[in-house]
Amino acid sequence: MMDMKVLVVGGGGREHAITRALSCNRDVRIFSVMARKNPGIFRIAERTLLEKETNIQEIIRFATENAVDVAVIGPEAPLEAGIVDGLAAAGIPSLGPTRAAARIETDKAFCRRLMERHGIEGCPEYQVFHDPEEAGQFIETYNGDLAIKPIGLTGGKGVWIMGEHVDAAGAIEYVREIGGNVVLEERLIGEEFTLQAFVDGEHLVPMPLVQDHKRAYEGDVGPNTGGMGSYSLPDHMLPFVSQSDYEKALQIMKDTVAAMRAEGTPYKGILYGQFMNTRDGPKVIEFNARFGDPEAMNVLSLLESDFTEIVYHVTEGNLSPSDVRFARKATVCKYLVPEGYPAAPVTGAPLTLGDYGDALLYYANVEERDGTLYTLTSRTLAFVGRGDTLEEAEAIAEKAASSVVGRVFHRRDIGTREILEKRCQHMREIA
Repeated sequence: MMDMKVLVVGGGGREHAITRALSCNRDVRIFSVMARKNPGIFRIAERTLLEKETNIQEIIRFATENAVDVAVIGPEAPLEAGIVDGLAAAGIPSLGPTRAAARIETDKAFCRRLMERHGIEGCPEYQVFHDPEEAGQFIETYNGDLAIKPIGLTGGKGVWIMGEHVDAAGAIEYVREIGGNVVLEERLIGEEFTLQAFVDGEHLVPMPLVQDHKRAYEGDVGPNTGGMGSYSLPDHMLPFVSQSDYEKALQIMKDTVAAMRAEGTPYKGILYGQFMNTRDGPKVIEFNARFGDPEAMNVLSLLESDFTEIVYHVTEGNLSPSDVRFARKATVCKYLVPEGYPAAPVTGAPLTLGDYGDALLYYANVEERDGTLYTLTSRTLAFVGRGDTLEEAEAIAEKAASSVVGRVFHRRDIGTREILEKRCQHMREIA
């Protein structure tokens, strides 16, 4: 696959991880489209277009002008805007689903109804509402706690849980605020885990299990964020997910891909299953139509196969498990975020990188001016430590994250044995 031109759409930490993985193949030439200049991607890409990732026509123009062979779509917004369809019409295949197939993420009601129609396991009890008064009445009379999920995209931050974020009165008020277009679901109790897979329309090849940490502060307290960091283990499993739980989760994903194919919207790209492992086994919190951020950084940092070859096989529809190989190592990813994040992040504060040793550095929402980095409104930088054990990977990531000087913070507890044991203890209690 000599002189392959690949377009990467998106400018966050996830997309820097994608770009780095592609660049491991020396014959690949990388082109980039992002709304804001990511210093890490910018250094690797041959040419960059600074443009909104939802401006499909401009992206198609840039892609055709540079005769790119294939595109890799990072974020969800361009998928919802139909970027894969637009590029396909211009003769450029993508690692990413069509607009219709991306509804598995972009329309939560569509996802639940698809699972229900096809009798797919792991679907919580749910109701769809389009009227705030009707939704409010349901909340008032429901016996128990609910998850309140706006039907459209929320950037990972729009789901509110009764008993955790709000009481019944607060839930009713939130439903009114967002106009009543909601899915109300039973609140799931357990431990979350992420299973991501490459999907070529029919075949599905899984990646290592990862656990993300949404809460802003150590000890899993504070507001939900886009994700403060994540970890994976050398056996690619998690100790609170049994082999049978894993097989059930994987089967749920396979059944979902089969259902979409049966309905005439075959799914190609990355399918991300966010599961809650409950006392009754894994339940689907949601599906995403792309890599997770930060989870992409864990799995792509372990990828030993040629990522470009995988992209090619997915788009051609002939992906095989032998095409995908991950190192049997642990990873820990720690995100640095501006002081005050997520509610009132400090912007424009300078950062100084220290000696980050063997960690991989991924740039996210950060600005570089005259060689100095400055904070913006969201997650700034991520460090990934890789090691033969979780402890080794965590020490590498922690040393790197602690070396940064500036008005930023990170969760020191991510990837520690202590927090992992807390997860295991929680599963033992609910079982």
